[in-house]
Amino acid sequence: MDRLYVRLRMAWGILKMRGPSQVQFWFIALAIGIAAGFAALGFRMGIDALQGALYGVDDPNRLHSYAETLDWYWIVLLPVLGGLAVGVILHKFTDDGRVRSVADVIEGAALAEGRVEQKAGLASALASLITLSSGGSSGREGPVVHLAAVMSSWVSDRIKADGITGRDLLGCAVAGAVAASFNAPIAGALFALEVVLRHFAVHAFAPITIAAVSGTVINRLQFGGVTEFSLPEGRLDFYAELPAFLLLGLVCGIVAVILMRGIFWAEDVAGAVQRRTAMPRWMRPAVAGLGLGAMAVFFPHIIGVGYETTSAALTGSLLLHEAIVFCVLKCVALALTMAGRMGGGMFSPSLMVGALTGLAFGIVATAIFPYASGAETLYALAGMGAVAAAVLGAPISTTLIVFELTGDWQTGLAVMVAVSMSTALASRLVDRSFFLTQLERRGRHLAAGPQAYLLSVYSAAVLMRGKDSPNAASREACYDLIAQGVMLSPEATLEEALPVFDRWGHGFIPVAVAGPGGEPQLLGALFHVDALRAYTRALAMTAAEEHS
Repeated sequence: MDRLYVRLRMAWGILKMRGPSQVQFWFIALAIGIAAGFAALGFRMGIDALQGALYGVDDPNRLHSYAETLDWYWIVLLPVLGGLAVGVILHKFTDDGRVRSVADVIEGAALAEGRVEQKAGLASALASLITLSSGGSSGREGPVVHLAAVMSSWVSDRIKADGITGRDLLGCAVAGAVAASFNAPIAGALFALEVVLRHFAVHAFAPITIAAVSGTVINRLQFGGVTEFSLPEGRLDFYAELPAFLLLGLVCGIVAVILMRGIFWAEDVAGAVQRRTAMPRWMRPAVAGLGLGAMAVFFPHIIGVGYETTSAALTGSLLLHEAIVFCVLKCVALALTMAGRMGGGMFSPSLMVGALTGLAFGIVATAIFPYASGAETLYALAGMGAVAAAVLGAPISTTLIVFELTGDWQTGLAVMVAVSMSTALASRLVDRSFFLTQLERRGRHLAAGPQAYLLSVYSAAVLMRGKDSPNAASREACYDLIAQGVMLSPEATLEEALPVFDRWGHGFIPVAVAGPGGEPQLLGALFHVDALRAYTRALAMTAAEEHS
């Protein structure tokens, strides 16, 4: 045992110094997948346990039915107390009071060598767990994805992983978390590639698949191989109904855009109200919780993840007006949850909104053409995938998640048609997806591709030639340009610098800061050739990684 311990210590030291080899990396991927699976399982069971304690519910999938039996003041009070706890946690452990989510994981993959914030990430996971347990109207998958990313970031820091290895480990963690959350190994692997890494490089496929399978095994050890939703048998007349599913896809695309823009509008309004009233940021989630509690008194369907209502839509157990009303209320509740910075994800709510939209469309379609249509539940299934795919910007993985959630592979053509139309429409009305639009609003231009976001990676301070370095720019020429107002701050990125080169046509731009008397103090100069060389090298490295 002593010799084994010494050898393990030596192997760990070599791994930290030299980085993982291919075989070692696969074992690391397996370990990360297992860890992500346990994280997803623990998060889900934690929500179930806390919901049971707060609402007295035995079956988490029937939460709103139990909530209907509670006194109104308890339904109002729980989200307020949960929001207050969330606000205190985020105020103490984050610098901006914002919950970290899938968008931050995508940003970490693109701009931070596969790393995400670890302290803020753990605080966000705890905040989201409290939100989902106390009446928040969001999903559990987004927080689990970020929690898994925190774990992979810790491993990447321990082994001093480079950018490619760090991103691959991040993809493994995300794949394991998504696969464990949905009992969907295929979709988990493709989600990591399609949404987070945003490429399908061959070198990443094997370890990510290993992680997805291991995460799924963890889920099935606890819950077995059953699907999340059970569907009634339905009939699909493909040739007669395909135009209807094309139209459903367009309707779902519009609904997805309304959902996303409604959330962003609510966030802007909430931010403006907070600034004008000088509300402490830790109070914002509690105020949102009060609004959610007031809604839940009359419509407890908005509480939590919403799988009970989603199942009712997929089995056709709702009437037309119920489907429409619940869809609208879920959109409002989700916007309130997100605007209040309470935490949670987007996937489960988008599944619920999609299923309700599809059911409403199907009820109308089958009523108009009763002899040329199948069951309205098939429209609910297709709508569920169409709205979720448009929100996530992930048509491939979302289609597979829908199949693996329901176990229904016979209606694949209808789902694919609806998904393709919804994503094609929605991606032109927002910046590709909800997450990429979030990043665009923060000034991270990931939706446009590496040719856009790589410009923000390099700053003038990193690329400039110091004023005393060899081949430095002439000081007299630099001060002449500064007198004309042509200069950059050290923090300026290539995104800011290259337009200045184009506008003035100079070979270099001075880099300066304000001195003690307010006069510019020269630090060096950024040369056009150095900026272009760094940008070209970054593009070449990205292309090599994506095609390896």
